[in-house]
Amino acid sequence: MAEVKLKYKGPILVILIIIAVAALIFLPERHLYMEIAEVNSPAPDFELSDSNGKIWKLSDLRGKVVFINFWATWCTTCKGEMPYKEALYEKMKDKPFQMFGVLFRDDPANLVSYFKKHKVSFPTLISPGNEMARLYGITGVPETFIIDKEGIIREKLVGPRDWGNEETMAMIEKWL
Repeated sequence: MAEVKLKYKGPILVILIIIAVAALIFLPERHLYMEIAEVNSPAPDFELSDSNGKIWKLSDLRGKVVFINFWATWCTTCKGEMPYKEALYEKMKDKPFQMFGVLFRDDPANLVSYFKKHKVSFPTLISPGNEMARLYGITGVPETFIIDKEGIIREKLVGPRDWGNEETMAMIEKWL
């Protein structure tokens, strides 16, 4: 009987090693797409430059409500909501409010031609390797986060919005 147990010991050990290696390889990648930034949790800090080269750091914006919208120049719905975001920016620019676009899975060079055709007054952040998207758990666009004055995520909105309607304005203004 002891001979039979030893006979299967090698293959069982190999199978266990394969399972352990697979877990080490695949679990971290899966974790990249888990929702890390959750409502009512502290927003992940970032330090990124915008399309003009200015450096922005979330932790430096305490005391302001921060609007972060992930978008791309190839995204039809993102382009459709851009005029509403521009109007929101103009309406809120004199309040303790900071608005950002974050380029998602797009070439920053595309911004030059996009900005020539479309008015975008608020900063667009460039995140090398889409690191910020991973921090915030973004897998598609548009997706928007509203962060309160203490750096806590208060709203996570998936999909396009009319950023000028009364309901949306009330949702943003309650955090001012």
